This record gives sequence, C-alpha cells and structure tokens, in this order.
Amino acid sequence: MPLAVYILGLSVFALGTSEFMLSGLLPPIADDMNVSIPQAGLLISAFAIGMVVGAPLLAVATLRLPRRTTLIALISVFGLGQIAGALAPTYEVLFVSRVLSALACAGFWAVGAAVAIAMVPVNQRARAMAVMIGGLSVANVLGVPLGAFLGEHFGWRSAFWAVGAASAVALVGVATRIPHIPLPEKKPELKRELAIYRDRQVWLAIVITALAAGGVFCAFSYLAPLLTDVAGLDSGWVPWILGLFGAGALIGTVIGGRVADAHLFGVMLSGITASTVFLVALALFASSQVAVIALAFLLGLSAFFTAPALNARMFNVAGAAPTLAGATTTAAFNLGNTSGPWLGGTVIDLDFGFASTAWAGAAMTALALAAVGVALRLQRGGGGGRSRSRLIARSAKIPGARKATETPEATEATMAGEAPKDGRPAPAGPSASSAPRP
Repeated sequence: MPLAVYILGLSVFALGTSEFMLSGLLPPIADDMNVSIPQAGLLISAFAIGMVVGAPLLAVATLRLPRRTTLIALISVFGLGQIAGALAPTYEVLFVSRVLSALACAGFWAVGAAVAIAMVPVNQRARAMAVMIGGLSVANVLGVPLGAFLGEHFGWRSAFWAVGAASAVALVGVATRIPHIPLPEKKPELKRELAIYRDRQVWLAIVITALAAGGVFCAFSYLAPLLTDVAGLDSGWVPWILGLFGAGALIGTVIGGRVADAHLFGVMLSGITASTVFLVALALFASSQVAVIALAFLLGLSAFFTAPALNARMFNVAGAAPTLAGATTTAAFNLGNTSGPWLGGTVIDLDFGFASTAWAGAAMTALALAAVGVALRLQRGGGGGRSRSRLIARSAKIPGARKATETPEATEATMAGEAPKDGRPAPAGPSASSAPRP
C-alpha cells in the first residue's frame, strides 16, 4: 500500500474531525457567540449543506484538473477555513467558514478517492478505500473527543486551531507524496448519468440514507448538553462518551462492511431498527447516566453498521452513473446531517427539552424503515429490474466484465470501469471519483 494512501487517510482524519467535533463544542460556542444551542447546532447543518452542494458539483468539476494540484488547493482552502473559524468574531463569520470548509472537504473526498484507487492495483482498491474511510472512523474515535477536550480546557477555538494544524501536516504530505496521476482520456457523459434520477429506486435510496443518518445525528448533535443538563454528568465526561460513540462507529463499520454484500436489505433493516430502538431508549432513559453512556456506544455501532449497506445500495441502483453515484451517496448522508440537527434544534426551541431530540430522531429512522420496506417490495416485484437489467446488458460489452450471474455488487463494480484483473493500476477515470463515503 503506497504511503500516499495513508497521507490521504491522515487528511480525511482532519476533515472528519472538523465535520463532527462541533457535537462536543455546542455549549461553549453558544455562550461565546451569544446564541442559543439550537442556533449553534445549525453550524453542523452548515457544514452538511456545503457537503451536499459540493460533493456532486466538485466531483464533476474537477474531473479534468490535475489531481495533485487539486488536492493541494482543496486541503489549503480547508485549512484556511479552520483558521477563519478559530478567528471568527461573529456567529455569521463562523457560519460562512463552515460552509466554505465543507465545500473543500467534499471536493477532497471526490478527488482523494480517485487518487487512492488509481495508485493501487485493482485487487487492493477496497483496502485503499478502507484506509481513507478509516481516517473518518479514527476521527470519531480520537479527533472528536480530543476536540471536546480542547474545548473544555482551552476554549472551543483551540479545537479549530488543532484541526488547522492537522490540515497543514496533511498539506505537506499531499504536496510531497502524492504522485502524478494521469487524467481520464474521455469525459463522462453527464446527460446519461443524470438519467439515473428518473429511477424511483435511486430516490428511495437517497431518502433512506438521509433519514437513517439524520435520525442518529438529530440526537448525536445535541448529545453534549443532554449529557450535562439532563443526565447530570460533569462536562469532563463529554469527550470520553463521544469517544465511545466513535468506538461503536469503528466496530459497526467493520461488521457492517463484512456482511452487507451478502445481506444488503438485512443489514439496512436490522441496523435502522436497532437505531430506532436505541433512540427511543435514549429518550426514555435520558436522565440515567449509565443508560446514556451505554446508548452512546450502541448508537455509534448501529449507525455505522448500516452505513456500508446504504453505500452499496446506491451503487446497486445507480451503477450506470459512476461519476454521480458516490457523490449522490455523500450528498444523501449530508442531507441527513443537515435535517437532523435542524429538527433537533426545532424541538428544543419548542421547549420539549434535549431528550426530545432522541424522539425526533426515532421518528426519522422509523420513516427510513418504511422506505426500506417500499424499496424491498419494489425489488421483489421487479420495480428495480429495469435499471438493473440495463446495467447487466451494458456489462456484456465491457472487456473483462463479470457474468450477470455473479453478485450485483461485483457486476456493477465492473461496469463502473474497473481495470482488467492483471494487477495494473487503473486510470483516475470517472469511476474512481465515485467511491462511497459513510
């Protein structure tokens, strides 16, 4: 595995820490900026909005640009966004800095995934992506709790400075270790790729992903004030409990990734059901310190257990659009990361209390379960057969494509433009930029 892939993983660690660390910093930010906690929670939504817009836009816009130069520009803009956040004199400036940072983050994901896949042989692509996604998991385990710790002892701005420093280290690594990556010879046919949005299964996949992610982050975004104001824990516990959520996320990712290919709908149904149950339990037992600590771990486990299946489902139904499939998944997850904190802030503003965020989150995941049921019914009734048959028909025309009798995931991976299985690296073509993100 090239060292450059690990440099990309380090970069994703900085990106992921910035994306999620505000869940442990909302109370001090709200106090310092003279805003309510729900208003501070909108900063999480601001980042998610930037990801929603930036993922598909930059996935397409950067296809013909030099990869290393693009990565250097994006990680630089991201780092400057962290500095702007650390120096922000007003809430409005902080809000804008979050949106700009998110745009750079989304672009880095799109291009970084392309580079990671292009640098390794075809039989090491999954491992390369695991290194990148591992940076996100480590961010939840270490980066987010460390940000909360810094915020508790040195002020919330110190967490932004720390991420800025990590971005600088990543910038040096990208500039010195990322090799020249050949540009794709032919641009993707965007008109054909946009046609996937005529498929109702694609929209169901977007809805399921957004609701499943949004339900968990509706509660997770306000976990810090729930821990201190409802459960009565000291604020010093917050980083450790956020670390428990991250540990659950890491374990869930590993388990879900191993079983999702063989039991796609089973993982979605069981994982989202578990999240719903845990959210209801969190609402009912929010004043119990032991219960809240245990449920923080379990929510991380169930949410990230489901994530690999949600990623795979999008590629199953939108595999004919390799440029937009991964970007659409990223956008769908961040639609959830936008709507969840917004809904949580709304119920808090209505004076239902911090525990009500768990009830609102459970309502979102219950709707996600209903959407999974509709998708499964359409799948069994042939409602998804039109797009899949079209994909399988295309696979027969691609050199080295797998037989249609093999798994949908393998077939669609080939149709996305994988290299021949001779161990040679693949070019950084359209399929490379569509690697999924949990």
